Amino acid sequence: MVPERDVQSEELVVNMGPQHPATHGVLRVTCKTDGEVILDCEPMVGNLHRCKEKIAENVQYWQFMPYTDRLDYLASMNNEECYARAAEKLLGIKLPERMEYIRLIMTEAGRLSSHLMSVGTYGLDVGAITPFLYCFREREEANHLFEKISGGRMLYHFMRIGGCARDLDDAWIQRLLEFLDRVESKMDEYNTLLTWNKMFQERTMHVGVLTREAALAHGVTGPALRASGVDWDVRRDDPYGIYHKFKWSVPVADGKYGTVGDCWNRHWMRALEMKESISLVRQAIDKMPKAGPDDFQPVESPHKPYLAKGVPRTMRAPKGAEVYVRSENPRGELGFYLVSDGGTSPYRCKIRAPAFCNIAVLPHITRGYLISDLVAIIGSIDIVLGEVDR
Repeated sequence: MVPERDVQSEELVVNMGPQHPATHGVLRVTCKTDGEVILDCEPMVGNLHRCKEKIAENVQYWQFMPYTDRLDYLASMNNEECYARAAEKLLGIKLPERMEYIRLIMTEAGRLSSHLMSVGTYGLDVGAITPFLYCFREREEANHLFEKISGGRMLYHFMRIGGCARDLDDAWIQRLLEFLDRVESKMDEYNTLLTWNKMFQERTMHVGVLTREAALAHGVTGPALRASGVDWDVRRDDPYGIYHKFKWSVPVADGKYGTVGDCWNRHWMRALEMKESISLVRQAIDKMPKAGPDDFQPVESPHKPYLAKGVPRTMRAPKGAEVYVRSENPRGELGFYLVSDGGTSPYRCKIRAPAFCNIAVLPHITRGYLISDLVAIIGSIDIVLGEVDR
């Protein structure tokens, strides 16, 4: 007779990454598992050393602009705009109205490009290859547009303190409008392939639920916060630029589909934000004023930047001056804190990176789910490790 045995499970620690295609960068996640169930996990950052803050403190204000591209390298225009605005506030530089319109057009086009990447790669994370190919088809056109105006496909150095690299000409604007029309006409196709796909919904609905309270406690921002039912957007609630001049809305999860705060709703918020960005760019193009005779410095060659009048060649902020400026980036709230000691470089630069704050919630929303769900949860947060290890 075989004696009875107690069935016992054994905890196992599993490493995911740092070289894993679903971690969206150099990220190591240590998972404590019981069979296929995740008991706990810890995101191990620091595999990608960037030292951006210390670099900022050792170069002149204007020299740091190219480095901002390399934070969230999928939203380079948005990073540049936020840093430029922080430096301009510290230095007391005022922008002409046309430049505000140009910046809105470029940052919302950047948001659209970033979300195309996010939606496509999220489909790839959960096994849907076709949406990835379709979204990249449109994102390639976005890359062509940015390359045409800046010379770079991902790292642009287009924004400058007090202006930008060059004005937007009519031919480029027409090409941008055609790009917007094409993306808008394909939105229903993306959603049919992915958002309303039964298998995609099975993988993402009711998975990785982040409650409103937990999102606020962890400092989560951006689409991930709005997917948890929190109606907050820096563009509207801490206004900057000229967003107040246009008609637009902030998508917030309402529980109509899935569970508020789950992976599906985080994806859905980005899909809805793409439509809002398209609308904002069109409105800005329609209303963009012409430059006044005293708005900008004369452009003597195509290599000279398009700067507002009065921007000094040598930039010095008053000693002891400090500013904190934030913006609504595709992944959440990006902030730059600058302190001046009277020199040509900031005495202190602190970067509030949204992906760094959002990834901290990973242990909270993975416990009790399966290892296979971990890929879907990480993808739904939409991190970029360049700004995590900044």
